[in-house]
Amino acid sequence: MSIEVKNISKLYKDQKALNDVSFKVNDAEILGFLGPNGAGKSTMMKILTTYIRASEGDAKVNGFDVAKDKKNVQKSVGYLPEHNPLYTDLYVREYLNFNANVYGVPKNRIDDVIELTGLSPEAHKKIGQLSKGYRQRVGLANALLHNPDVLILDEPTTGLDPNQLVDIRNLIRNIGKEKTVFLSTHIMQEVEAMCDRVIIINKGEVVADKYLKDLREGQEQVIIVEFDYRVEDTFLLRLPKVSAVKNPDGFIYEITFSTKEDMRSHVFDFAHDNELKILQLNQKNASLESLFRELTS
Repeated sequence: MSIEVKNISKLYKDQKALNDVSFKVNDAEILGFLGPNGAGKSTMMKILTTYIRASEGDAKVNGFDVAKDKKNVQKSVGYLPEHNPLYTDLYVREYLNFNANVYGVPKNRIDDVIELTGLSPEAHKKIGQLSKGYRQRVGLANALLHNPDVLILDEPTTGLDPNQLVDIRNLIRNIGKEKTVFLSTHIMQEVEAMCDRVIIINKGEVVADKYLKDLREGQEQVIIVEFDYRVEDTFLLRLPKVSAVKNPDGFIYEITFSTKEDMRSHVFDFAHDNELKILQLNQKNASLESLFRELTS
């Protein structure tokens, strides 16, 4: 196991940020640590990276105890905090060279991580001249410099534009083929795009631990449809395999089906039989979203 957490609690005076949390992360697994803001995600990451001590419980990273063997934990972990701390007046290579000296790693490793993280086109620039996406790449390159077995990434995609998101997602997925990646986020789409497994935490407690493939196998389906006329919910509930109908606005309906089968044809048939026009029709995967709302609302 790359990460083992057993009965971890963390108190800040009278506030309990983590309450008896336990989980394990396998080698070469990308795990999404998902939860609303203030759920305890960053606190757990700071404990695993030895920045703070737990109030109770035990944790190991790569077999090393985070409280008793900090130096070996730090050697085993590459950490990218939520607010990526960079020296913006340094050039990319200059910054990585500085950190290579701190880690005591050979200089040719700098070229390796620049290539791995796709920094080559911007490596000649000062960090302050880079976009947010490339700054995140610099942070990842720095976390990878000493070739750790475990990467711990706190909100690695915050503030990125859609193109930057795709690049960072692909980069993390590629890294996860060889290393254990433990990343936190409150964005469910990020978990679905990058992760093998998800742990949902709420108010300092683990409320779910699921593999994404298992969620997909049992997923519900939501179809969002807009008609040109109001329809009573009772009529839509007569469609096959419907479990719920919502009418969030005007003539727009969210119809939840308890099946993986594509039910759009049934909605088309319903509209035709009732002489309705369909103004929009969208299908979405609601499994993880529904689970998250149910467990954290």
